[in-house]
Amino acid sequence: MVKGIIFDMDGVLVDTEAFYRQRREEFLRRMDFTVQETEDFTGSNERAIWEALVPADKEFRSQMLMGYRAYRRLHPAPYRKLMNPQVPELFAQLKDKGLKTGIASSSDREAVVRMTEAAGVTRLVDYIISGQDCTAHKPSPEIYLRALEALGLTSDTAVAVEDSAAGIAAAKGAGLRVYALRPRHGEAIDQSAADAVLDSLADVWKFL
Repeated sequence: MVKGIIFDMDGVLVDTEAFYRQRREEFLRRMDFTVQETEDFTGSNERAIWEALVPADKEFRSQMLMGYRAYRRLHPAPYRKLMNPQVPELFAQLKDKGLKTGIASSSDREAVVRMTEAAGVTRLVDYIISGQDCTAHKPSPEIYLRALEALGLTSDTAVAVEDSAAGIAAAKGAGLRVYALRPRHGEAIDQSAADAVLDSLADVWKFL
């Protein structure tokens, strides 16, 4: 019996991946640093992204990352605009049904909190864990194992909703059934390891 759902954030609750990519590119242009983002960073974490963008010079990478964090604060994601419109109603319905909800996101905690505030679901979310809270990142199962423990759930009583291959692998590694939300703009994301692919967020009800 399913007693709770753990959601990824970016690409599931909010359609942010394209915005994040554009924001990074704009920052790099301002810094006169030329790099071609050929790697798909969907579901990745901040550290891994910047290690890929600036692989050789750790000191310079650290300086760039600090600069980008300041730039990010000045150019926050418009979560209300990018919100999956089904989020407020879905979370309210899950709460009404007595199901626990968690968010397990590679983004930083501040971003996750801002997203829940923008969606008006802060009081409906039982637990938040971010990439900042973990020593290992997706596809490591750490983030999901810790979420399960905090929510008082087991892999038999919870499911995950993800979008990226790394996120699906992380949830699978924790023993969870995983439902992948189909990319809204037709992006080529490998979701073959998911138990099922959802055409919309509300379709998760079919599996509860």
